[in-house]
Amino acid sequence: MGDGELRNRLAERTLALVDIPSVSREEAEAMRFVREAVALEPVWADDDVLFATTPRRTERRLVVLAGHLDTVPAQGNIPGRLDGNAVVGLGASDMKGGLAVMLELADWARAAEPELDLGFLFFTREELAAEESPVPGFIAACPKVRAATLVIMLEPTDNEIHAGCLGNLNAELTFRGASAHSARPWLGDNAIHKAAATLAPLAELEPLDVEVDGLVFREVVSAVAIDGGIADNVVPDRCVARLNYRYAPGRSREEAEARLRELAGEAELEILGNSPPAHVVVDRPLVTRLREAGDFDVRPKQAWTPVAQFAEAGLDAVNLGPGATRFAHKVDEQVEIPELLRTYRALQRFAAG
Repeated sequence: MGDGELRNRLAERTLALVDIPSVSREEAEAMRFVREAVALEPVWADDDVLFATTPRRTERRLVVLAGHLDTVPAQGNIPGRLDGNAVVGLGASDMKGGLAVMLELADWARAAEPELDLGFLFFTREELAAEESPVPGFIAACPKVRAATLVIMLEPTDNEIHAGCLGNLNAELTFRGASAHSARPWLGDNAIHKAAATLAPLAELEPLDVEVDGLVFREVVSAVAIDGGIADNVVPDRCVARLNYRYAPGRSREEAEARLRELAGEAELEILGNSPPAHVVVDRPLVTRLREAGDFDVRPKQAWTPVAQFAEAGLDAVNLGPGATRFAHKVDEQVEIPELLRTYRALQRFAAG
């Protein structure tokens, strides 16, 4: 198939996917579309996961291409549209363009018998807290996916290989004091003032650069929400703040929680969620082969993605997708059609050998 026809097919598939509303927890219609469109026999299929592979050959390595069906809530950007060299609309970048590439590659793989065995994994609820993801349960229950040599998440990466990913820790700090009349604050203990004293040094913390296998990840702590107060004439006896801590590969969950406890001082700290980072796999032969297939740059993933869930199960995984990170979740979300074609051709060369 020539590049012109392929560009059109990829654009049309992307637009068709964009036009199916699939906000997290409402992905059923998108899953039906994918089930009907994928050219291979499913190995696993339920409401939240569809996994299909080329016919397995024991002497071949299995590479899994993975993508999520859900999007963030709409901002008046659905249905989508074609605009010059781009598909514009909800989820175009994150990550319906990647899904379109996967479906087109499944068509090709069915007929081409590539050198690598290919798996195609579609799943729901990625845009929610990691605790809601169906991926860990699927990995635990499906031995065929655990045989993969490499997993490629087609998240938006500007057609760069993003290796590893940051851990993502969410916590709640509770500051306690004693209420009093605001005209006589010395008779009480202001919990909001306590919170301010602890949070102010966090605002002054510089990002901590951590080098892993030649890639520099930046550890950062942010206060992301705060709540406190009883009335305008009452010194508050309680204040609650939410913290988000992004930590680098190589730091364990326990070490990350210990670091946050150091920063919390005397506040009560409750861990709300802690998704570990993914290990960096830039030195693996298949990652080298992937990089060369598309002449891709390699960068650290300065965020959390599902590669961490595959890594926790002992699988090597990287992020690579056609979407532009600068457009993810924006009202004018879009993906460039030439970037769809670039991803497709690179993965085709990578699989064909």
